[in-house]
Amino acid sequence: MNESTYSPDILWMSEALVEAKKAEAIGEVPIGAVIIRENKVVGRGHNLRETLQDPTAHAELIAIKHASQTLNGWRLNDCDLYVTLEPCPMCAGAILQARIRRVIYATADPKAGCAGSLYQLLQDARFNHMTMVDSGILQQECASLLTDFFRKLRKKDIMS
Repeated sequence: MNESTYSPDILWMSEALVEAKKAEAIGEVPIGAVIIRENKVVGRGHNLRETLQDPTAHAELIAIKHASQTLNGWRLNDCDLYVTLEPCPMCAGAILQARIRRVIYATADPKAGCAGSLYQLLQDARFNHMTMVDSGILQQECASLLTDFFRKLRKKDIMS
């Protein structure tokens, strides 16, 4: 995709990046997500695993909960989820359960990604729902945020 031209995907991934930076600001792994319905943000989330000491506090799950509360229902079949990192198995499962129409992720996760890297859970025809998947929107910005975060973390550990 040519990102030099405007697209709604760039706008919404920029919003997910804002969420990722919120996570970074509190020492969390900088991953952010937003859920869009009818060109409006209905759910937002960023990683809170360390803050909440909760292994399920991933950006996608927090955004899904927020969208479900906003829309007063768990079926999000007319919603799109933008996330800065490819969803893990847990998040992919929640995305399927929520019936999200489309997932757009910025950068692949070769260690845990289940939207194409390790597995393709979101488009497996054996499930009762399949989700469209796109990737690469603001890939460099989102990947750099993660790389820089972990570089600083390693440097801090070496200095301690």
